[in-house]
Amino acid sequence: MVDADNKCRTENVRLDKWLWAARFFKTRSLAADAVDSGKVRVDGDRAKPAKEVKVGMLFNIRNKDFEIECEVTELSNIRRGAPEAALLYAETSASQQKRENAKLTREADHALRPRGLGRPTKRQAREIKKFTGIG
Repeated sequence: MVDADNKCRTENVRLDKWLWAARFFKTRSLAADAVDSGKVRVDGDRAKPAKEVKVGMLFNIRNKDFEIECEVTELSNIRRGAPEAALLYAETSASQQKRENAKLTREADHALRPRGLGRPTKRQAREIKKFTGIG
């Protein structure tokens, strides 16, 4: 069913299709694989890719780059642009705070290089010389 704004309004949307439409995953098969492997939890429980999504559901997505907790605000099974896809969910404030803390931690760890991992790159050597004032 399509309304005047050319948005797909449906009552029944599969979880893997909704995750794809909300742009959490590039392909629907990647979304289905993530759900099968337990990286996506719906209301705290594991789900199947064919689970029906409803407005108000809370879901957690764990990926190598991020961990996000969101609530479903709209349903769609059509993939649109990122600004429209962002309207399909609302991230919780706790999740936003956790992502900000992780971002700050990653920035602080950027300059660290564990001992014995090899020689510094040219760029790292220039930064070391600049920082220590040698050369």
